[in-house]
Amino acid sequence: MDAQDLIAAIVIGAIIGIVARIILPGRQNIGIIPTVLIGMAAAVAGTWASQRWDVHSDKLFTVSGHHFDWAVVAVQIGIAIVGVAIAAVLAKTFSTDRIDD
Repeated sequence: MDAQDLIAAIVIGAIIGIVARIILPGRQNIGIIPTVLIGMAAAVAGTWASQRWDVHSDKLFTVSGHHFDWAVVAVQIGIAIVGVAIAAVLAKTFSTDRIDD
């Protein structure tokens, strides 16, 4: 793994995290760094799950010489949606900005 692969992983993780936040309804009070970290973790977990359960398609797309499978990306985004939802619930639960009436 070289520097280009690391940068690609961060960028793809950021994109997956942001797409998950867009798809998830409602407001999520989490920052950009947790979003990117969740996206990166979802990319790794989604790749593992797709390989484990043999999820793949014939539809590929290429970004900067890297080939990506649409089915694998869909699994990654699904995992990221769950991760963002959990992070949003935890952020709301442990928030000190609540106004108690």
